[in-house]
Amino acid sequence: MFHRIRRRAKEPSQAQQRFLELSAQLQGRVPSEVERVRVDLEYAKPAAVVDDFLPSELRVLSPDQVAGRMMSWKLPLVLDGEMVACSECGTYRDWLILSTRNQIWLRCQAGHQQPEPRLDTAWYNRHAGPADAAHATFEDCLRHLGR
Repeated sequence: MFHRIRRRAKEPSQAQQRFLELSAQLQGRVPSEVERVRVDLEYAKPAAVVDDFLPSELRVLSPDQVAGRMMSWKLPLVLDGEMVACSECGTYRDWLILSTRNQIWLRCQAGHQQPEPRLDTAWYNRHAGPADAAHATFEDCLRHLGR
């Protein structure tokens, strides 16, 4: 019995033979729709060139055009179970968090700045909202954030 099954498996079935015959007949033939599309493409007029960029006031600056980003953080900042405080004045809330050159800096209300190595750019990107303005100088950005 097993010998018969192996012998049948070596020969193509009737459906496989029919498929091979039809494939051979269709070899080299192109459907009429393809020829019609080719003709249409030959006589088609080129599309007009349109400036598809956003207006300048809606464009987002690329990372190489921005020296850094900042956001305000009103609540106390807790990292690794410890509340972060300013190393100079002891303030522990109402921070400005600065992200520049793959570093995070904290700036207190009094203007003291300190690096925060426990935070990274990925943390900043997760917590920062979309940028609402771009400023030419650091001082302009501070004024925009009410400092």
